[in-house]
Amino acid sequence: MFQLTRSVTWQALERLHRDTANDRIGDYFSHDPQRFEKMSLRVGGLFLDYSKHHLSDAVLAKLLELADHSALVQRRAQMFSGDIINVTEDRPVLHTALRSLGDEQVIVDGQDVMPEIKRTREQIRAFSEAVRDGTWKGYSGERIRDVVNIGIGGSDLGPNMACRALLNYRHGDLNFHFVSNVDGAHIQKVLRRLDPATTLFIVSTKTFSTQETLLNAKTARRWFLDNAGEDADVGAHFIAASTNRKAAMEFGIREENVFEFWAWVGGRYSMWSSIGLPIALSIGYEGFLELLEGAYEMDRHFIEAPFAENMPVLMALIGIWYINFMGAETQAIVPYDQALHQLPAFLQQLDMESNGKSVDIFGQPVNYKTGPIVWGQTGSNGQHAFFQLLHQGTRYVPIDFIASLKPEPGMEEHHFALLTNMLAQANAFMEGSQKGSQLDPYSCPGNRPSSTLLLDELTPRNLGALIALYEHKVFVQGVIWNINSFDQWGVQLGKRIAGEISERIDERTQDFDASTQGLLALVRQHFPAHQPATQTQAGRSGGKTKAKATSQGKTS
Repeated sequence: MFQLTRSVTWQALERLHRDTANDRIGDYFSHDPQRFEKMSLRVGGLFLDYSKHHLSDAVLAKLLELADHSALVQRRAQMFSGDIINVTEDRPVLHTALRSLGDEQVIVDGQDVMPEIKRTREQIRAFSEAVRDGTWKGYSGERIRDVVNIGIGGSDLGPNMACRALLNYRHGDLNFHFVSNVDGAHIQKVLRRLDPATTLFIVSTKTFSTQETLLNAKTARRWFLDNAGEDADVGAHFIAASTNRKAAMEFGIREENVFEFWAWVGGRYSMWSSIGLPIALSIGYEGFLELLEGAYEMDRHFIEAPFAENMPVLMALIGIWYINFMGAETQAIVPYDQALHQLPAFLQQLDMESNGKSVDIFGQPVNYKTGPIVWGQTGSNGQHAFFQLLHQGTRYVPIDFIASLKPEPGMEEHHFALLTNMLAQANAFMEGSQKGSQLDPYSCPGNRPSSTLLLDELTPRNLGALIALYEHKVFVQGVIWNINSFDQWGVQLGKRIAGEISERIDERTQDFDASTQGLLALVRQHFPAHQPATQTQAGRSGGKTKAKATSQGKTS
């Protein structure tokens, strides 16, 4: 069986690491004045500078050879065509079909799925326009003012991130709220400021069985019935994005308001599907289409560009160089744009849930590092929080700096300071402070690598391209590592055990370890007559006094 670490290319890269370990990034620029031009790339409204990396020409050439010798060309074609590449779950992977704007067929089990995708897009268009123009009315005849998305994981992170990033495009009469945490304080905080007569709930759950989402949805339904209408009124205030139409209808959602998506859509890749309905409600269907168009443009680039000029491939190879040869354990994401403050959390799930694997596609343990720990927050806040460790600490952390070039009207001075801070940090990480003070123990060593990604402007189109870029980067790394980037058995394990503990909380079982048994005993003291939350019936628990509250905030 093929072993990656025994390949000629891999071993050549190990030798190159030893040969170039003491190179300084700054010296690469001295030796090649054209380095920036050679190691920068534009795709649509995105510009990538990858010149500030610990990459000699020889290393980059050998990394490209690693991609050439991998199954990338084949697996990429299989993904876009609908072949089964999620081998453990026996599914195709077709988030790319969700944003396909061409006339190509995508065949799954002998059927072209594009007509279904287009029908769901039309459903999203009609519904989002009805809510936005006030045609859709609540049970009392009032228009919707607040939209609450109830989901978790990919059903929350994608739409939440996009709605916040594109807040400038938000409908002026709609406020958006995202509830994900099963901690009751989260949904309670949101509900207390809403009016049930003007609130729309979107229950976003692929199978309509996710424990956290269902508990929050049942709490929202109970609140609605306690403070507003009858059971029959639920259909005017609750809709669902789910593959499980039957369960959604049993909850009280009208059949025509169950927005379909498919088993071949992974949660962390689902914002392009009906899970993206909050985005269409916020920025309008035309804006949602622009988001898809940006992703589709990146898809075409990923398919058509040679590896040496392919933005996702280059970012993936650079990551592999640091993870597998330079010893980096983490990857920092630092957007210098407050609108992108949710982006690190979104990319954390995308990368770590996809490539956090220790066995290959054949179920065999790998003997090399796979996905990095992804983390970060916005600059310039990060400069006054964790940058000290990055500059002078013992950890080796590559950084992705991300910013948009166009300032907000009236905020030009702020935006200029923001961008110059980012450029200064990238320069400082590379150069350090050792010039002329080699013996100063308090100097910053520099030689710390970074990429800079610049958006011409933070628009739906450019955001779509940015997210698709990172999706494909993660895919490329998974292919080269020969792992399945599209299952998540660790997540499923946690869900299963949580269900078992919840169902057996009243039992004095020996099936769990001594620590878990001891902790369960403490929990039982506070829940003496606990009935598992997932088994309770959502229904009315009080009168119908309408508790009108004020709508506050924009996106909570």
